Amino acid sequence: MECKVSWLGSGGMAFSAETGSGHLVNMDGAPEAGGRNLAPRPMELLLAGAGACSAFDVVLILQKARQAVSACDVTLHADRASDDPKVFTKIDLHFQVKGKDLDQNKVERAVKLSHEKYCSATTMLAKTAELTYSIEVISE
Repeated sequence: MECKVSWLGSGGMAFSAETGSGHLVNMDGAPEAGGRNLAPRPMELLLAGAGACSAFDVVLILQKARQAVSACDVTLHADRASDDPKVFTKIDLHFQVKGKDLDQNKVERAVKLSHEKYCSATTMLAKTAELTYSIEVISE
C-alpha cells in the first residue's frame, strides 16, 4: 500500500494525499495552527477511516450471513491526550444498522468480529485508545 502526501504551500497548512489506488484526499489544519479550515484535519480522517473500516466489515459479514442490511452508520466520539503526541485515548463507536428482519445476534456478532478479528484500523488504534462500541438495530 502506498500514499503520497504533498504540502500545497502558499503559506498554509493544507495537504493533498494521492492514494495507491489513485484517489485524492485533501486535508487542512485548524486556523490556530496555520491552516485555513478548507478540508478535514488529518486526525479526523484517521477517525473516519477507522469507522469506515469497521462498517465495511460489518456490512460484508451481514451480507455473507444473508441479512437484508440496507444501511450501516457509525458515529465515533474520540478523546485525545492533552500533551503531544495527542493520540486518541478513548474511542466510542455507535453502530446503527438498518434492514429488514435483521437478526440482533447476527448484527452483534458482526460488530464483535470486526473488532476482534478483521478491522485493522481499530486494532491499531486500540494500542493507544480504549475502544468501546454500542449497537442499534433499526427495522424497516
